[in-house]
Amino acid sequence: MAPARHRLPRRSRTVRGRIGLVRPGSAHLPRRSTRLVGALSLAILTAGGIAHIAVTGVNDSISRVDAFSGIENRPGQTRGTNFLLVGTDERAGVNPADKKRYHLGGTPCHCTDTIMLVHLSQDRTRASIVGIPRDSYAELPRPAKINAAYAVGGPKLTVRTVERMTGVHIDHYLEVDFTSFMKTVDVLGGVQVCTTHPLKDSYTGLDLPAGTTTLNGGEALQYVRSRHLDGASDLSRMQRQQRFLAQVVARVADGGMLANPVKLGRVASAVLGSVRADQDLGTTDLIALARGLRGFGPGSSEFTSVPILGMEYEVKGVGSTLRWDNAKAAKLWAALRQDQPLAVRRPASRHPYKEVEIPPSTIRVQVVNGTATPGLGTEAEQALRATGFDTTRASDSATAGGVKRTVISYDPRWDRSARSLAEALAGAELRPVPGQGPVMRVALGADYRRVTPVRAGQPLPATVTGDHFVCP
Repeated sequence: MAPARHRLPRRSRTVRGRIGLVRPGSAHLPRRSTRLVGALSLAILTAGGIAHIAVTGVNDSISRVDAFSGIENRPGQTRGTNFLLVGTDERAGVNPADKKRYHLGGTPCHCTDTIMLVHLSQDRTRASIVGIPRDSYAELPRPAKINAAYAVGGPKLTVRTVERMTGVHIDHYLEVDFTSFMKTVDVLGGVQVCTTHPLKDSYTGLDLPAGTTTLNGGEALQYVRSRHLDGASDLSRMQRQQRFLAQVVARVADGGMLANPVKLGRVASAVLGSVRADQDLGTTDLIALARGLRGFGPGSSEFTSVPILGMEYEVKGVGSTLRWDNAKAAKLWAALRQDQPLAVRRPASRHPYKEVEIPPSTIRVQVVNGTATPGLGTEAEQALRATGFDTTRASDSATAGGVKRTVISYDPRWDRSARSLAEALAGAELRPVPGQGPVMRVALGADYRRVTPVRAGQPLPATVTGDHFVCP
């Protein structure tokens, strides 16, 4: 048998030939976490015809775990494939200097820090991702937070708990830790985030200024772990994780990584040491997952979280937990079981859309009724919300005499968002107000007639949602 050094050039030529066939954006697929960034980024890498240098090595190197044997009364198989992706707080591979610098010196709880349920459609063209808050109320069978399932019974109890709470059959299990996450971000050369206000959390050591910042692996870990920035705690942290994951995926898929075998190999090898998967997860599964995630971004309608009914559900001996809205959650799980998209599709024939640059869901809008017509503010606010804008409660005080022309006041730093909003309010005047912040303010005038339905074209990797920060 020829030595390995004689075989590598032939393999390299084959890989380069395959990469040359890949055209960014050519796949007609739908758009739309701490340690999960490493696992999902690794999967994304395999979608460009490079399975021989990424996935095959991963398949041989991933540590295996028994995640399913002995679990009784499991839900029935569904169309498509369901992956349970978890990030743990294990930090054994982090060096002492980084542990001190990034506040990782505490004792790990040996629990899941992040949980995501990913459904890959049967036709392999759609990946739907549902985030499950770590503080969700669960019964193991004793009352607890869902992240305790891993500490009590490892992967098996985690799988069993998620299956019983969702009714969704889990086909594959994938687990990543702190070390893998940090290495992945560093190998990518850092990942950019931006915020309209400083973010500081003494628990994680996060100290992020307003504006745009490129985070290294340790800083990124602080960013996605922080839970003490606002009253939303676990939910806002999950939103940051989802947005950050979308940024990483965009960087891998759209930043030339797929055309660079050297960088590709470095990213793949960076995540191998800390990944654990079920015994049956193989190359074919990783490639299928990767292809379903291509083109996924923060504006995707297939990236969501479990609906929450209560933020402060007190449980004796457990503390404050998150209570799911079971009625809404049931519809979500039913969609996954039935292999259906998560988004509700509006009939195009009744509501022709205008394409805009920024997704309406990322644009915060405050509506004020500047006319003499009672109720017009509420009507316009509801119409804007129906087409996807993130609206506040309208001020519906009718004005004697009224304002003649509708005005959109906006901060010039969010000019693209303002222009996208203006497409929904035909004829509105755009009025820049430096320092106003990310919230658009609409003063309805007598010229207002209706809201034109809008939707974003191709998602922008730098556009993020949730706490209203948008990269310029």
